[in-house]
Amino acid sequence: MSEKNRDGKRTARERLAVEREKQKSAEKRRRTLIVGAGVVCVLGLAAVIGVLAANAGKDKKGSEEAGPVVAPSGAQGKDSLAIPVGKDGAKSTLTVWEDFRCPACQAFEAAYRPTLHELADAGKLRVEYHLVRLIDGNLGGSGSLRAANAAACAQDAGKFREYHDVLYANQPEESDDAFGSDDRLIELAGKVQGLDTPAFRKCVKDGTHNSWVNKSHQAFEAGHFGGTPTVLFGGKNIYQDQSMTPAKLKEMVEAANRG
Repeated sequence: MSEKNRDGKRTARERLAVEREKQKSAEKRRRTLIVGAGVVCVLGLAAVIGVLAANAGKDKKGSEEAGPVVAPSGAQGKDSLAIPVGKDGAKSTLTVWEDFRCPACQAFEAAYRPTLHELADAGKLRVEYHLVRLIDGNLGGSGSLRAANAAACAQDAGKFREYHDVLYANQPEESDDAFGSDDRLIELAGKVQGLDTPAFRKCVKDGTHNSWVNKSHQAFEAGHFGGTPTVLFGGKNIYQDQSMTPAKLKEMVEAANRG
C-alpha cells in the first residue's frame, strides 16, 4: 500500500472519529436540555437581589411601581395568589411556580402539558399556578412581570390556560425582553379565541395585576424555593426528581384518584 493511500485512510478514520464525537456531544446536549435550562433559572435566583437593586428606578412598569393589589378573577389560596386550573374536587393538586421568560419552565411545559391537560380535564388533577418575575431580576427588563400580568388579565376573561400555553409556545430567548411589550402580549392574545377585547387590552396596558404579581414573587422568595419551575406534588418538588416523567406523574395521580 502506498504512503498516499495510508494517509488517505488515516485521514478518513480521523474525520469519522471527529464526526462521532460531534454526534455524541449533540446527543448529550439534547439529553441535558431540561436540566441545563433549569440551572439557568436557578442561577437567576442567586443573582436576583443584587440586580434588582442595580435596576431600581429603571423600569416604570417593574416591581418598583406601587399600586393596589388586584387579584385576578377566581384566584385562590393564601392571599389569592394561585390561579387554579381543573376541578375543585380533584383528589390531587400540583403547585407550579413559574416565570414566562424562564426556559426551564418552557421545557417543563413542553414535556408535561399534554398529561396535565388530560388529567385536569378528567377531573383527576388540579393545577395551581403561581406567577413570578425571576428573570426580570436576573437579566433586567419587565417581560416576566408584563407576561404574568397579561396572563392574569386572561384569567379575568376565563382564558388563562389557553393564553398560558400560547405564551410558552411563543417564548422569546431568555435574554430577549419581548414580553416587556404590551403590543406583543396583545398580539399573542389574538391566538386565543375571544381574548383580544377592549377589557383585556386595558388590563394589559394599565398593568392592573402588576402589584399582585409582585406579591406572588415575594411569596416565592419567602418560600426559599431553589428556582423556577418549582413543581410541588404532595409537598415534594418533582421537578428536581431526575426519575420523574409525565407517565410516572400520571400514575401517581391515577393512584391517588383510585385510593
